Amino acid sequence: MGGPRGRLISASDRIKALELINEAVHSGARLSPCCDEVGISVRTYERWSLTPESTEDKRPLVCRKPPKNKLSDEERAKIIQVINSNDYADLVPAQIVPKLADQGIYIASESTIHRILREEKQNTHRFKPKAPVKRVAPTHIATAQNQVWTWDITWLDGSVKGLYFKLYLILDMFSRMIVGYEVWETENAEYAKILVSRALLSQKILGKPLILHSDNGSPMKAATFLATLEKLGVQSSFSRPRVSNDNPYSESLFKTMKYVPTFPNGGFASISDARKWVTKFVYWYNNVHMHSGIKYLTPYQRHYSLDKNIMENRKKVYAMAKEKHPERWSREIRNWDLPKYVSLNPIKEEELLIIEESSS
Repeated sequence: MGGPRGRLISASDRIKALELINEAVHSGARLSPCCDEVGISVRTYERWSLTPESTEDKRPLVCRKPPKNKLSDEERAKIIQVINSNDYADLVPAQIVPKLADQGIYIASESTIHRILREEKQNTHRFKPKAPVKRVAPTHIATAQNQVWTWDITWLDGSVKGLYFKLYLILDMFSRMIVGYEVWETENAEYAKILVSRALLSQKILGKPLILHSDNGSPMKAATFLATLEKLGVQSSFSRPRVSNDNPYSESLFKTMKYVPTFPNGGFASISDARKWVTKFVYWYNNVHMHSGIKYLTPYQRHYSLDKNIMENRKKVYAMAKEKHPERWSREIRNWDLPKYVSLNPIKEEELLIIEESSS
């Protein structure tokens, strides 16, 4: 070998390399970096220096014969032609070989075809892949109540193992108020139609613009349910496939419900018991529970515009407290300003500017 990398170096090049290394060493350079610079090891330099005749390449020329089982150029060209034909271009070798065998044809083994594909840089997907679909996150903005609703279905455990009751629940995204709920034994699009119709009537917004957002469950995407929404003038909206946080308000509400102290951990004995408990919970949640997402107002207060007077009173109370004991306040009083909008997903800065301009 001519050097550690196995390169063939002519005798003249080796002599020149020795001269360059010797000149550098005499000038004060270290031997090892000099050898690295010309691509040889220190041991090779020592061998070349001791025996000048060793600079000649004395390796015998070895001419390896091609293996007896090597494919000829014609056979290789035929294999490439077959695997790239219209009948086999979208198949993998594991499918090509048996298909040809059924026709009484054998051109090569699967491993040989794989090797040829790899050498020809064709060892990728044999079929034309579908173009990726970019899923855009749904972004809905509510600046008042009854503009965007979200809904979902959660399971309530029964007292018997394997028994569940289904809670259908609609939430107003702006006020966080529960505007519709029902408990049934199964998930059904017909029940969903009844729920939405009752909620629209109770809020007296039948025929007005409304967005109803949900996940991709079968009752939500049933054709009969979507047809009903279209008749009612309700625009349907869905979460992205396999994205769990596109319906956060309904999911958060279900967690609040199942973590309240009164939630029966042993399950409900009957559907009537489940309906009674859910009715009590909805009243507590809408009228008693002070929601952190809306500055600790109740959803009922936010939904029916009772929030402004409450917030003004809180500001006065805090201002009086600061005026009475200013030494206890290192900063301004607590911010009791209500959010101007609620969005389903984070919105861009340009959309935020539009909202601020329209509200001012």
